[in-house]
Amino acid sequence: MSHTRENEAAMDEANGATEAAPRRGRLAWLRDVFRMSGEKSEPRVGLVILGFSALFIAITARLVLLATLPNEQVGLRRATATATSSARPDIVDRNGEVLATDIRTVSVFAEPRKILDKDEATELLTAVLPDLDAKELREKLGTKKGFVWVQREITPRQQAEVHRLGIPGVGFVPENKRVYPNGTAAAHILGFANIDNVGIAGMEKYIDSQGLQDLNGAGFATESTDLKPVKLSIDLRVQHLLRDELMKGMERFKAIAAAGAIMDVTTGEVLGLASLPDFDPNNPVDALEKDRINRMSVGVYEMGSTFKALTIAMALDSGKANINSSYSTAGGMMRFGRQVIKEYHGTGRTLTVPEVFLHSSNMGSIKMALAVGVEGHKAFLKKMMQLDRMTTELPESAAPIVPTRWGEINTATIAFGHGLAVAPIQALAAVAALVNGGYLMKPTFLKRSEEDAKKTAIRVIKPETSEAMRFIMRLNGEKGSARKADIPGYFVGGKTGTAEKVINGRYAKNKNFTTFTAIAPSDKPKYLFLAIYDEPKGYAESGGYSTAAWNAGVTTGKLIERAAPILGLTPRFDPPPSPFPLMAKLGAWGSR
Repeated sequence: MSHTRENEAAMDEANGATEAAPRRGRLAWLRDVFRMSGEKSEPRVGLVILGFSALFIAITARLVLLATLPNEQVGLRRATATATSSARPDIVDRNGEVLATDIRTVSVFAEPRKILDKDEATELLTAVLPDLDAKELREKLGTKKGFVWVQREITPRQQAEVHRLGIPGVGFVPENKRVYPNGTAAAHILGFANIDNVGIAGMEKYIDSQGLQDLNGAGFATESTDLKPVKLSIDLRVQHLLRDELMKGMERFKAIAAAGAIMDVTTGEVLGLASLPDFDPNNPVDALEKDRINRMSVGVYEMGSTFKALTIAMALDSGKANINSSYSTAGGMMRFGRQVIKEYHGTGRTLTVPEVFLHSSNMGSIKMALAVGVEGHKAFLKKMMQLDRMTTELPESAAPIVPTRWGEINTATIAFGHGLAVAPIQALAAVAALVNGGYLMKPTFLKRSEEDAKKTAIRVIKPETSEAMRFIMRLNGEKGSARKADIPGYFVGGKTGTAEKVINGRYAKNKNFTTFTAIAPSDKPKYLFLAIYDEPKGYAESGGYSTAAWNAGVTTGKLIERAAPILGLTPRFDPPPSPFPLMAKLGAWGSR
């Protein structure tokens, strides 16, 4: 028994020794490996680095290849990136009414390499998309390009028909299409966007210049609702009635063109602006025609007698005249060398400053301007922004035509509105400064407060000069050429302007450019109205006359009558008490 237990113990010891031997062998092998790795670490690390470098180079080469070679998937992604991501913010009027917005649409594309039968594909596509040119489409499909447009912005019905064709290599891309719900209303203000949703003109181009749109999805905006709307100063209701009255006037007075604007003189906001003929921004095929320009900012014109307001304000503000100054108009003409300037409707007598305005005296205006002097005249007009291009948010603008050599004869003619051609919108801004207390503000098409406007406004005339200008404009509304715009209850003031057009360097006696500028109410102006006609014709009621009072004046009266209630001007049927206290104190002509 004891022998057996001894044998068993011996066997167990032998087995333990057998198992321990491999363990000792494995440990020795690991020690050898670590010893070898320690001895040969530098070559192995180098091999690992080399391997990773080769892998990195291979990946980089593949990326470069994908970016440079005409791979159809890369081409497809590139071609559709802008279309599917480009979005523009809504444009709304001051009351939140939508003037421009995006809608979702689709376009058809093709991958020519995947189209097996080009002729069959051409035949099938032109059958359901009749606007396609078969020859042009066949040429596109015959290329080796990875992506070509078939037709942009198709209808849902057309999309369904193309889809049913089941042509391999033909697909659809979602896009944003710009639409203008009000058609021609505010066309020259809004401008338009092209088929790629890029702003081409007007506020649409301004939006792009300011980076307000989503550029290729940089802001992750795919719809206009993802972007903050651009709020304009325009009131759609006012814009509509302005265009409507100008259209009626063009027809009635047989003018070749018309334009007009309504501005808040306390903020510089443009509430409405129209230029006719215009265009539909939804289909702006004729927007680039010469007669479709924005006459308010791109056209430059001699503004006629409306400029006499600037001349009188200059004389009063400089101290060279006061409200009771008088000027002789005896003889009815003035001579400058070989040039003779005549009165249009001369009185042949001495006129006070208010009478010079009422009778639209050329001679009185000239004498005021000459009293200030050529250099003083130029300095005043420059201060009033009449000698430089006036910029607004609208990208389209024109520089005034200024005499290259400015002598006494130039000051004489410019004093009554000839010899200097400006954009009507800059003349409008100057008149606004004359009546709002003396603050010149650049017109704006964006909504802003009076407080914000005053931050950038420049005082150009004294408050007392501004009161004098309001006073004489109101006198003209009561007794002078502005009577046709004197709508009861609104205390209207204004000034007519009739200029002979320059044709081939000569004044054409039978072709007029007429303007009418009006303010309401005159005691504390809030709004400024302007109507313009190009080559209006005389008619029975006018006795054949085509001067401003008979066309632009009539239209301006209708504008005030329709717009005043919308703009919140409450009619007052009793004259305001002491509307012009300084003029009454000075005993100005007509103040009693």
